[in-house]
Amino acid sequence: MITNVLEILYEDNHLLVCVKPHGIATQSRRIGSPDMVSLLKNHLHKTSPSKGEPYLAVIHRLDQPVTGILVFAKTPFAAKELSRQLTSQGFGKYYRALVEGRPPKPEGILEHYLAKDPRANLSRVCRPETRGAKPAKLYYSTVPDGCRYFSGEYLSLPNVSELEVKLSTGRHHQIRVQLAHIGCPIIGDTKYNPDCAALPLRQTICLSAYRLDFYHPKTRQLLRFNLCG
Repeated sequence: MITNVLEILYEDNHLLVCVKPHGIATQSRRIGSPDMVSLLKNHLHKTSPSKGEPYLAVIHRLDQPVTGILVFAKTPFAAKELSRQLTSQGFGKYYRALVEGRPPKPEGILEHYLAKDPRANLSRVCRPETRGAKPAKLYYSTVPDGCRYFSGEYLSLPNVSELEVKLSTGRHHQIRVQLAHIGCPIIGDTKYNPDCAALPLRQTICLSAYRLDFYHPKTRQLLRFNLCG
């Protein structure tokens, strides 16, 4: 269920860091559909009333079913600096995923080529020479029992692993596609794990952008946000 209650982790004159809940788009083209941009602009209008529409720039996105941390810029300067940082050195973007099965190794690097099908809103692993193929790379490691992000009845399921994932590239549905390709589809992911209908709480994909590291665009201070505490 979509909630209009914002969870803001940090805000100053330059940027805003918040948690995107499951089921809400970062930015939607559908008229009347709530998204993070419209909710946050409403928040900015209430906290700092002005005649014009508040400035808010999208720096990066999360898939609509996925929850996690997002940063938005509140000024053109911050947007330029954060975008430059994202493309040049990258943010530290860390995810937690609860998957079926066990990866071939406790930790490793996955490198594939992915092709996107815009009509179906899906991506697939393909050969390098495939039209539209783009390289995709991520690092994963198995999470020890004492460091789990997910809890509840999922943990009682047999043959389930919790993985930490750090992206080196940012392709369409990258984590979901690559993990499914190695036989570890994400629990609750109906696009790339069609057999998950037999699992409990299948409406919620078990993938969260739980940690984000980047440098403040003005002060250059390293900022770290972590939903694991």
